[in-house]
Amino acid sequence: MTDMTASAPAGRAPALAGRVKAAAILFVLFALFPPVVMLADDPFLVLIGTRILAYAIAALALDLILGYGAMVSFGHAAYLGFGTYAVAILSSYGINDIVLQMLGAVAISAIFALVTGAISLRTRGVYFIMITLAFGQMAFFFFISLSAYGGDDGYGLSQRSTLFGTQVLENDFVLFYATLAVLIGLFAICHRIVGSRFGRVLTGIRENPTRMEAIGYAPFRYQLTAFVISGCMTSLAGVLLANQAEFVSPAFMSWHRSGELIVMVVLGGIGTLAGAIGGAVAALLLEEVLGMMTEHWRLWFGLFLVLMVLFSPRGITGLVEKIGKGRS
Repeated sequence: MTDMTASAPAGRAPALAGRVKAAAILFVLFALFPPVVMLADDPFLVLIGTRILAYAIAALALDLILGYGAMVSFGHAAYLGFGTYAVAILSSYGINDIVLQMLGAVAISAIFALVTGAISLRTRGVYFIMITLAFGQMAFFFFISLSAYGGDDGYGLSQRSTLFGTQVLENDFVLFYATLAVLIGLFAICHRIVGSRFGRVLTGIRENPTRMEAIGYAPFRYQLTAFVISGCMTSLAGVLLANQAEFVSPAFMSWHRSGELIVMVVLGGIGTLAGAIGGAVAALLLEEVLGMMTEHWRLWFGLFLVLMVLFSPRGITGLVEKIGKGRS
């Protein structure tokens, strides 16, 4: 058992290092985005960039359990909703600080993930997918029933969250860099988790849970822990999305949104972390560009996704690695 866990990182080290480098390149490009926007004199693009970063956080969180734990959660957008409504509900009670709102979002997400995960992980395969979908829809319809917060029509925020009593997040550029900082921090945490003994056990459970159980590990505990961590991370994306849009709605937590998160992870490359971020960027940029060209943009987006799956099953990450090997 000791030999297995000790030797695993050596084989994965080059791949992990390469993906960290890819993530670093993405982060540098993100950091350069606002100055480029200022030169283009189109500040609205900063809000689009913030939206992309927030969804990149959600895709990163989902990849932690989908790519490394083989848990296909089709209700993960519920945690986005918890984050957005944490902002709306706490603001209505005079709690406007984003740190406190994030703590509230993480708390409710941890409880929901712990309870629903403990039930969902009793199942496998398509049954796990369907039960997470069912729990996600339960949360969706619960927030639709909250007429005090707009119900199905949503709820407009009077202002963005404060940061330690200041209104700095009212500035779109500050909000962008704050979201980027959260993304970088969460990527570092996920990278550390994946490279740790916990991450190696989680990956082993993905490959063969029976064998891992036979050598002394409890798959349920590891998977449930990862599920809770992922849900809490996704709720942070919801807090940032609420501030970006200055609006909250149950639409943030619909099953369609959960499907979009899965598409982002698949498009970028499952089980790569950096790929999930790249997949979120690619998916949302394609949505914006194709949406400007035609109202039938979903048809062309679907065609692109089919071609990507056929010719690069490992997504954008696999395509980039293939091109890199071809040049070398």
